[in-house]
Amino acid sequence: MLLDIESVRQQLPGRELHYFESIDTTMREAAALADRGADSGTVVIADEQTAGQGRHGHSWVSEKGLGLYASILLRPALRRESAPTLTMALGLATAEAIATVTGIVCDLRWPNDIMIGDRKAAGILTQLLESSAVAGIGINVNQAHFDGDLADEATSLRIAADSPQSRERLLVELLPAVDRYVEMLEERGAPAILDLFSRRSTYASGKRVVVRQGMHGTTAGLNESGFLVVRMDNGADEIILAGGVRATGAGRG
Repeated sequence: MLLDIESVRQQLPGRELHYFESIDTTMREAAALADRGADSGTVVIADEQTAGQGRHGHSWVSEKGLGLYASILLRPALRRESAPTLTMALGLATAEAIATVTGIVCDLRWPNDIMIGDRKAAGILTQLLESSAVAGIGINVNQAHFDGDLADEATSLRIAADSPQSRERLLVELLPAVDRYVEMLEERGAPAILDLFSRRSTYASGKRVVVRQGMHGTTAGLNESGFLVVRMDNGADEIILAGGVRATGAGRG
């Protein structure tokens, strides 16, 4: 079933929404709108992406009618080095919207994954442009199962709640939540977001993880720039600048 975009428009009057039944990637279209001077808060939504983007060149599987695929144009009053914290603010917003709609409490895996248990339910990709940012948010909503490698790594809101979920309601909750958390970052600075993320993520501190080339350690919090600190098993602290950190066993909470 296609997204009822008119229902969303009625509930979010004044929000500029660009809807496509199918598109290569909402990120590309949002970046093009940014170049044409579109307002902050403009959103591109698709029922299907044929070339959905993930981090590090990975694809985001975007089956028609099953997930929520949106890219939001933002023009935050932030310095470029605040990009990691912006991604975390978007993660907090996404987890809040999911909890409001479904009652499911998600975990946050630094820097951009929204987890239900040990499986990924949503992901965020932040792309910085000259005077703006594009936030791509993909949420697995009504997938009943996953094939191949995704079967062990992904889940959906439908699977977790054992019932179909409304993509329209989720979008209506998500966009204002993004506004609130970006405003918090602008007004209160990175420490406010880092504090919230650290308290709501079991991955930020005390989690046994594996990083590049099979090196093991324990997460030791976030630094002031929003990067993850991992205390390696050899005693050295490693600053992780990008994703790829995976849990290896039981950590705190």
